[in-house]
Amino acid sequence: MEPSLYSNPHHHFQSKRLIRNVLPGKKKPSRNACQNKKKMIRQLLPFTLLLLTAAQPGRADEGMWLLNRFPKEELKKKYGVTLTDAFLRHLQMSSVRFNSGGSGSFVSPNGLLFTNHHVGAECIYKVSTKENDYMKNGFQARTNGEEKACPDLEVNVLLRIETVTAKVNEGVMETTPPAEANRLRQANMAKLESACNKATGNRCDVVMLYSGGQYDLYEYKKYTDVRLVFAPEEAIAAFGGDPDNFTFPRYCLDFALFRAYENGKPARPANYLKWAKAGVKEGELVFVSGHPGKTDRLATVAELEFQRDVTQPYGLEILKKLADRLLAFGAADPENKRIARDLLASLQNSFKARTGFQRGLTDPELMALKQDAENRLRKAVADDPAKQKKFGKIWDEIAAYVNEYRAFYVEYSLLERAGVTGSELFTLARTINRYVVEKPKPNGERLREFTDAALPATEMAMYSTAPVYPSLEEVVVAEWMKRLVEKLGAGHAVVAKVLGGRTPEAAARYYVRGSKLADVAERKRLTASAEAVAASNDTMIELARMLDTDGRALHKRFQDKVEAVQASSASRIAQTRFAVYGANEYPDATFTLRLTYAAVKGYTNATGNPVAWATDFTGLYGRATGEEPFALPPSWQKAKSVVRLKTPYNFVSTADTHGGNSGSPTVNAKGELVGILFDGNIEGLPNQYLYREKMERSVHVASQGIVESLRRVYGATEILKEIGF
Repeated sequence: MEPSLYSNPHHHFQSKRLIRNVLPGKKKPSRNACQNKKKMIRQLLPFTLLLLTAAQPGRADEGMWLLNRFPKEELKKKYGVTLTDAFLRHLQMSSVRFNSGGSGSFVSPNGLLFTNHHVGAECIYKVSTKENDYMKNGFQARTNGEEKACPDLEVNVLLRIETVTAKVNEGVMETTPPAEANRLRQANMAKLESACNKATGNRCDVVMLYSGGQYDLYEYKKYTDVRLVFAPEEAIAAFGGDPDNFTFPRYCLDFALFRAYENGKPARPANYLKWAKAGVKEGELVFVSGHPGKTDRLATVAELEFQRDVTQPYGLEILKKLADRLLAFGAADPENKRIARDLLASLQNSFKARTGFQRGLTDPELMALKQDAENRLRKAVADDPAKQKKFGKIWDEIAAYVNEYRAFYVEYSLLERAGVTGSELFTLARTINRYVVEKPKPNGERLREFTDAALPATEMAMYSTAPVYPSLEEVVVAEWMKRLVEKLGAGHAVVAKVLGGRTPEAAARYYVRGSKLADVAERKRLTASAEAVAASNDTMIELARMLDTDGRALHKRFQDKVEAVQASSASRIAQTRFAVYGANEYPDATFTLRLTYAAVKGYTNATGNPVAWATDFTGLYGRATGEEPFALPPSWQKAKSVVRLKTPYNFVSTADTHGGNSGSPTVNAKGELVGILFDGNIEGLPNQYLYREKMERSVHVASQGIVESLRRVYGATEILKEIGF
């Protein structure tokens, strides 16, 4: 019912993974203006709202479409382009999901993977050292032998989709209490995933669509041996830093290359994307294939108001305070700055994104559209006695569960949902503590991250060889301790037990310095038996134990009183929508593969000034000041005389994208790669709740700019040959 505390539009997913990721100066409208606007909105609703209508020819380029339900006829009527099933299948099999929280694609027959620098940053950060800082200096492997293995990265390719709604709902009756229905569905999902995994050896996930109106089983081929091939310097990949983030014009070389391996050799995918020789052009029709993380376009007004009043303000406060603390930590020492860089960038990105979400939720026009849409649906139900009897109480149930969640949201977030934000050690401790308890249970009774289907990914993260930095750990743990006192009070039983009479800083030092969990061998020793964990005096394991009873109780309260009711009511709203409007809509995003189509075009911004469709290298050098975050790395300063300055660099489109779409390949109507999505502009952030395209744009790196940089700046001859240049 809400974004993850640390999710944002173009970054996603435990500890730092969860953290990855505003209309300035807008005046408050007058009362008369609001009244006139509401009147206009009511008049336009039948034509503008996705939430009320099935797909209509000629509407905006809206839709995070399932590839097995793509609106080919609508596309043909609007753009005159016929999309074949072979085109869709090829794009599906060429697209990949990075489980660090983004998207990507195969771009060569030798397993070469193409994604954003910021999607791959976690790996780049983890393979860096004080002596070899690949985030700062970039990285290029001249041979396969020089490629750097990512410690815990998994990449997925979607093989097939099977609708399993009836199987998930097996045993659930209309009279089944929501909490019991939720447990039955969870058990059935675990059973289906396990059976699929055992039969195929592949990753299998049951995905809830249309708020529970439909369940699909997604089967993925997974690659767990993924190696870094090329990354530009962070200074150019994220040029402009936080000030330019979610804006346009942009000047970022936000891409990186990895390679998937099987049995120690480069993978040989049957499908991969070829690069367009001419690159992207203004006005061109493009397709974006990726994995948007989570949208709330089907949420009710009560749920959106809960986000506006509770979850977004809370998240903004937490993100800002932790980011400020990391800025101070980094300012004290260059090595501090290096080890905090990845986490800090994620926090700042999420903060800015949430600011955009909140501006959407406080936008009178957007909320009026949502309210009117809900009113029309409720009226359609009320006007039909049969529908009223079956669906009439749904909105009251939602309001009740929202009030329930409001009562314990902060405590649940601090003690269970978000855990010790940013702490790798605590994430490991809690996983180990629960692993030995959950694994012996019947599959259907375990927490979701410990089911048979989920265990391989959990174990890969648990035994990751990525470095852990105690000084950074102390900072983030101390900040969490401080938040416990501020939000729950020093007298709260768990807070008092955790602090043990210490200050937050002293408690953080105690828990971090007394832990050996940075050692992978120690983790493996502990997970070998429940007795080893029970006997452990590791301080971080002790902390996980202290939180476990209350955390599990809060989690059960969430499952029974919030998640269960939300799933039940939302699925019935989906049924209501199907009954009233038909089933031709796309579902909210779920970090599963979607396809959107769009036009490459500029826009007129809020000040009335035109914004061109693309930037070029002339603009990049003009934007550079020599001071962070507008300082060019030495390689780019040296290359200025040889780079073709008018080469398209970043561009915008009307593509309907969101969190998790980062790294999505952007292809033309021939299926040729013309760019890679890396962001959205600030005006587009409220599309989390309702798609609009007047000023809202997705932001991409142009393929021409990437090829030019590989050739003129980095001399990456072998990479260019591999991708067809």
